Parts: sequence; C-alpha cells; structure tokens
Amino acid sequence: MTDIGSLKKNFKNKDLFDMALTHRSWVNEHKGVRTSNERMEFLGDAVLEFVVSNEIYHHFPDKEEGYLTALRANLVNTTSLANLAEDLGLGDLLNLSKGEEDGGGRTNPSLLADTVEAIIGAIFIDQGIDTAGDFIRENLLIDLAERLTEPLKDSKSMLQELVQSRGFSTPKYQVASESGPDHDKKFVVEVSVDGKVWGQGKGKSKSIAEQEAAGQALTKNVK
Repeated sequence: MTDIGSLKKNFKNKDLFDMALTHRSWVNEHKGVRTSNERMEFLGDAVLEFVVSNEIYHHFPDKEEGYLTALRANLVNTTSLANLAEDLGLGDLLNLSKGEEDGGGRTNPSLLADTVEAIIGAIFIDQGIDTAGDFIRENLLIDLAERLTEPLKDSKSMLQELVQSRGFSTPKYQVASESGPDHDKKFVVEVSVDGKVWGQGKGKSKSIAEQEAAGQALTKNVK
C-alpha cells in the first residue's frame, strides 16, 4: 500500500497533488486559488481503465472480451476505489467547502472514488504512465489472485445491481439491428436505463450482444 506522505513527496509539481484533492465546492469558496480536480478525475479514469485493461488482457490471454469486461468492473468500481481512498487517508486531506464537509463529504464513497481517479490523473501528468501504472498495480491489483477466487458476476448482473442502487428501474435491452444468414447472425443490442441508451453491444447471439452492451454501460457509468 502506498504511503500518502511518500506519494506527495515524489511529486515534482506539488500543486498537482493539491489540485487532485480539491473538490469543486472548495473552489467556489476560494475563487482564483486553484481549479477543481474534475479534469484530473476525467484523465485518471481513462488511465485507470487503460492500465487495468492492459494488465488483465495479458494476464488472461484465453479469455473473451465479455469476461475481461466483467473482471475489470469487478476489480475497479466505486467500492474498491473508495476503500483505497480510506486506506490512504484521502478523506482527511480533501479540500471541501464547509457545506460539503458537514454533509459527510469526507466519507462519501462516490466523492472518494473520484478523488482516487484524480490522484491517478495527477501522477500521470507529473510522472508519466509507468509511475501511474505502478500506483494502480500496487494499490488496486495487488490482490488480483485473491480477487479471482471470488465469484465473477456477469455484466448484466452487475448493471442490474448498479441501476437498482441508483434508484432506476430494470435495464431494458432492445435489438437495434440484426444481419447475416441464419447460420451466421450478427446482432446489435442497445441497453437503456431510465429511457436513455447507456450502452451498445454486438454479438453472434442476442445474449452475447446484451452482455457486451451491459459491459459498455458499466464502463461508462461505474465510477
């Protein structure tokens, strides 16, 4: 596990570290001091997805895309990122407005998960992809073998749990198109939540396309 003090010490530009810990609510109360961590979070999310995808792609050369998508979602989600934030003590270091802090911002799982992604983005900007990758492997993939002993839920099951946790009704899957002869069909399926398309998948069967659509929806919406 990374020591947060050592992590900050290794930053060439300490302002990047401070920015990664700055919530937009703090910026609203301290205008002109620094910007929020939202752009870093955006970048860190992409770096995290790339590193984890690359890691499991090479670790499981015989696994299909659907398995890899489900595995990535199992390994990197709001819960695991928030747990890492708590282990690192990021909640105590966050720059929050008084209102956000009084509302439980320092222990808010979603906010903590976003902060970890911002930290990853800051490391990437400051020290490059290799160091960012080391941080991710040492803190989020260190127990990969142990995690693999746990039941791996499929993408549709995980999406169902996600939308229920957010108060939405069951995802709806609809065939957008199908082509090819009967022995070689190709289906395109869209999954919608609350009337909005969250993902699209392709496959030789409806079930495969549905799993891929759910996987894409998870990739876009699990943070």
